[in-house]
Amino acid sequence: DENKLGVAVQLAVLRFPGWPFTHVKSIPTSVIRYVANQLELNYSSIFNYPQRENTLWAHLKEIREKYEYSSFTDEKYKITFNHIFKISLENEDALHLINVCLNFLRANKIILPAITTLEKIVWEAKLEAEKVLMDTVSDSLTAEQKESLDNLLLISYENSNKTTLGWLKEPVGFPSPDTFLSIAEKIEYIRTLNVESTSINHFHPQRLSQTYRLALRYEPYALRDFKDSKRYALLVILLINLSKDLIDKAFDIHHRQMLTLFSKGRKTQEQIQQQNGKKLNEKVLDKIFGWDSFVSSVEEAQGLARPIDFDYLDLLQTKFYFLRRYTPTLLRVLEFTSTKTKEPLIDAISVIKELNQTGKRKIPLDVPIEFISKRWKKYLYDEDGSINRHYYEMAVLEELREHVKSGDISITGSKQYMDFEEYILSKDAWEKRKINIDLAVDVSYEVFMKERIESLNTRLKWFSKNFHQLKGVSFSNGKLSLSRLEKDFPEEAKKLSSSLYQLIPRIKLTEL
Repeated sequence: DENKLGVAVQLAVLRFPGWPFTHVKSIPTSVIRYVANQLELNYSSIFNYPQRENTLWAHLKEIREKYEYSSFTDEKYKITFNHIFKISLENEDALHLINVCLNFLRANKIILPAITTLEKIVWEAKLEAEKVLMDTVSDSLTAEQKESLDNLLLISYENSNKTTLGWLKEPVGFPSPDTFLSIAEKIEYIRTLNVESTSINHFHPQRLSQTYRLALRYEPYALRDFKDSKRYALLVILLINLSKDLIDKAFDIHHRQMLTLFSKGRKTQEQIQQQNGKKLNEKVLDKIFGWDSFVSSVEEAQGLARPIDFDYLDLLQTKFYFLRRYTPTLLRVLEFTSTKTKEPLIDAISVIKELNQTGKRKIPLDVPIEFISKRWKKYLYDEDGSINRHYYEMAVLEELREHVKSGDISITGSKQYMDFEEYILSKDAWEKRKINIDLAVDVSYEVFMKERIESLNTRLKWFSKNFHQLKGVSFSNGKLSLSRLEKDFPEEAKKLSSSLYQLIPRIKLTEL
């Protein structure tokens, strides 16, 4: 009995966690009972099993031959290392790589070595992957680029007490036009370094993001102590990703400024309504005046009257110059693109950019306006039929905000607002990688749909035969009805929720 149960337990621990029985320090009694019950044996017989070590190894040998398990040899070390090295080019997280290593060995029925050996494989693979990344990026730089990168760590920015890199990494301040202009200055400075031309795009985005987060933590003095290849690579990856973050923050500031603009318009309208009453439009003439009094009253009422729909856009014209403090820089620094071959909003942006560059003031009558909403179009034309530049620009900026947020328009060099196509693998990359990708479904559309349809038909046939036995389900006159689910909130959960709330300190809302 002890041999039967011992062999069964040996087989179980080889399957998972993957170490031999001799390497597993303790196995829970509940697990041994579970295995013993399947064999109809007394679990206590296991205590008589490991009396002779030769028996253990003899049984292990039989299991290896029967189930094709193999020992961890030097050859297996190289195979495992190569696999982990490829993964570490995509993700350098040590715990992730340890799990990948364990799963790889289990899947290939390789008996796991000591945990220190696994750590060594992961550590060496990480170092090799890091070396490949750093050398590849560094070797793609010119001598001038390397000199510019070194200057980031040595030269202070505009006679300040910070290095240029320190200035670039400074936290973004409160959202305002001035903050936007300072961010735009950093974006343009990074572009002058031309680091986008380096060999970086073929590396996995996850690995680059990890390296970026690592580089952000280093102070300039720490970067100076690294080897040249590592220092240059870290700076390149830092600058490229920092530029993307700055572009995202710049557009977010524009988003907030537009919301602030509308908020000011609403507040102005509320103040007017409070000062002059809710029915100013109806009370232009509330009694008969003399002619002079009538004229002055009408003029005064016209100044007080509000649009019938009580929209506040007519109040925003005076706020236009608030936007003009940064919007010319916005359109100059950020590049907006669309997936459509003809996008009138992009054309409108080009018109405004040209007016900003040339200093012209009048909007051409043939500018695109089809993208502008009805709400804005009411204020688009002046009395002489010309296009009001203030309202046209504000309408373009508002539509731009909406289109970027919805994903219809992307920002070049952005991380959050990049083209949707950039998030997915290219066709060539997919063809190379789909063979080794372990998905829960088949990568072939035809095979996947066939399996899904068969599964659906099987479930429908079962439902047709058994629906009358299902609680809360009825089928009559060709209609399927499901009764409403009642709340099933365990009393234990209520008590736990109450006890958790009691742990929260009671503070004033202002303090929160």
